[in-house]
Amino acid sequence: MKDQLKTIIESTLASLISQQSLPADISSVDVKLERTKDRSHGDFASNIAMVLAKPAKMNPRQIATLIVDALPQHEMIDKVDIAGPGFINFTLSANARLEVVAEVLKKAGQFGLSDYGKGQKVQVEFVSANPTGPLHVGHGRGAAYGSVVSSLLKAVGYDVHREYYVNDAGRQMDILATSVWLRYLEKCGEQFIFPSNGYRGEYVFDIAETLKNQHADALLHPAAVVFDGVPTDEPQGGDKELHIDGLTQQAKKLLGAELYRELFDLGLNAILDDIRNDLAEFGAEYDEWFSERSLVESGVVDEAIEQLKAADVLYQQDGAWWFKSTEFGDEKDRVVVRDNGQATYFASDVAYHLNKFQRGFEQVIDIWGADHHGYIPRVKAAMTALHQDVSKLSVLLVQFAVLYRGKEKVGMSTRSGEFVTLRELRDEVGKDAARFFYVLRGADQHMDFDLELAKSQSNDNPVYYVQYAHARICSVFRQLAERQLNWDEQAGLQNLSLLTEDHEQALLTMLSRYPEVVELSAVTYTPHLLAHFLMDLARDFHTYYNAHQFMTEDINVSQARLTLITAVRQVIANGLGLMGVSAPQTM
Repeated sequence: MKDQLKTIIESTLASLISQQSLPADISSVDVKLERTKDRSHGDFASNIAMVLAKPAKMNPRQIATLIVDALPQHEMIDKVDIAGPGFINFTLSANARLEVVAEVLKKAGQFGLSDYGKGQKVQVEFVSANPTGPLHVGHGRGAAYGSVVSSLLKAVGYDVHREYYVNDAGRQMDILATSVWLRYLEKCGEQFIFPSNGYRGEYVFDIAETLKNQHADALLHPAAVVFDGVPTDEPQGGDKELHIDGLTQQAKKLLGAELYRELFDLGLNAILDDIRNDLAEFGAEYDEWFSERSLVESGVVDEAIEQLKAADVLYQQDGAWWFKSTEFGDEKDRVVVRDNGQATYFASDVAYHLNKFQRGFEQVIDIWGADHHGYIPRVKAAMTALHQDVSKLSVLLVQFAVLYRGKEKVGMSTRSGEFVTLRELRDEVGKDAARFFYVLRGADQHMDFDLELAKSQSNDNPVYYVQYAHARICSVFRQLAERQLNWDEQAGLQNLSLLTEDHEQALLTMLSRYPEVVELSAVTYTPHLLAHFLMDLARDFHTYYNAHQFMTEDINVSQARLTLITAVRQVIANGLGLMGVSAPQTM
């Protein structure tokens, strides 16, 4: 409907240009149409006359008058008005309002989809949590947000590639492997003080148990030998970072390359398998799990560093190689190779993003936790230095959700092991409630996850409220069958003009808005707009349900109302589907 109206306006402007009533150089101006907030101002409004005023060197009301007078008669337009400094307000005809019902029923699950993206290849990377422990409720928000953004982009025609970047190389994974080995040594009877910054969760004990079952005492070394020469971790005068790094070096030396790799991979794969399963159960699907280690072992990281050197954007200082990121707007230069010759995590990031661009994506979307905001300037700086088009890169930050049990805030430390996992949250409140709640607010806004509200079966619970609208419509048709009555779709469509109640008109307007909401939610990466639309649609339906009977003495009115609520049910199901939330038939 909006697109049809836009086409009519564009055609009218072309006609005015051909008549030389408007200058030719305005032909590239984009026509904007917005839904009016006040129905007394019509259904749609355009500020095109004010946009054209400066290039056309004319008064906006004069331009508006030209456009309105030149508009062709069209069955979908009932009235056109000029308001204020030159807004053009369009009121749709009654028949135009009703057309959406037939369109919904015809397209069914395809209603709301479009080819806006024209098949452009888009990569969406999301979650990408280090495989050093189970996903917690903080990661859940990124999982829900990333998967819904991906679904929305696909719904409007983009070719979407969902990706998880597996940080399976680097220091944190070494610390995990070392933590597993130390717990294994404890199970073998060795006694020592576990490092303060090792990974302490129960999952580490479980992996250590598997290690012992597989290798018995083959990896056992006395604690005195393991800790010999390792810097102290004492609160006074110690260095916990040097301590854990020293233990990692001992593990590599005492076990040897082959056994250490086996230990490393055991911890990695156990946790990564857990993450894969968690995300699949949560409805977050991926097309690829991209390995950081593959970049390192294939030499891609080294190649990226050499390209930076060739671009003359690296320099040596104190034995390390530094990237001149300040020359590209970053707050300070960044190390890419440490003084010990090891590439940094940032070097892997550079190689990974270069790889993304080389794979030919028209858009690259990174969804990161808000604590990674400092990485944005340095990654964009590196891509600019390597002559990539950074306008293709969008980094979306997601604030972690904070879980409350009553008034008590629950901790989120992966190393300490004191956290609520995503699996525990899903088991407690369900996938549907968790996903809906996670995307109910803008991703850049802080979120307190109300556990009790998410579990409640009340109108105060947003996901319950929307799902109940769908279930309620299903119940209407069950009651219809119990009374041995039938819904006649054709009779309903033929009698839609009988839908004159305010509640019915409100529902018709909401249905017509759905494709616009899907498109806007997709291109602005704001799935909370779709969530709020569904809540508004559910509210309008519940109000209608409470105010009117669907089976009346007038069979034609009954069929029209049944047809309307069938369309409402379809749109609710479509919207919930894009959010990865079920549309139950009973509740």
